[in-house]
Amino acid sequence: MKQIFCWSGMFIMMLASATSADAQGLPEGATEAMVTEGQQIYGGAGLCATCHGPVGEGFIGPSLIDAEWLNGSGTYDEIVTAITEGVALADVKNAMGVMMPPRGGSSITDDQIKALAVYVWTLSNGG
Repeated sequence: MKQIFCWSGMFIMMLASATSADAQGLPEGATEAMVTEGQQIYGGAGLCATCHGPVGEGFIGPSLIDAEWLNGSGTYDEIVTAITEGVALADVKNAMGVMMPPRGGSSITDDQIKALAVYVWTLSNGG
């Protein structure tokens, strides 16, 4: 009986540690479901791929797949702000001199912005 209890305890600890390890790879409060939703928004309703390329490699807008951020340091909160508010022409630092309109010129919701921001965050953080 002691062996069963011991093995059960070890299994529960391993399961908990695997779950917390997965969660450690994303910003606080983010989920893998948000990453998946954000990827769909990126290539669709968010209009992101139009300027940043199909996989974030950059086109008219800057690359999103490296650790170099032109505005801020690439934290999740900064990405949410950049998507929500856009990047004003006065703050543009990309080679093309193109500004980013609020919400990327789309009508995505605040919840969609959060999912999109998680996806964009994963692009530059090895996701």
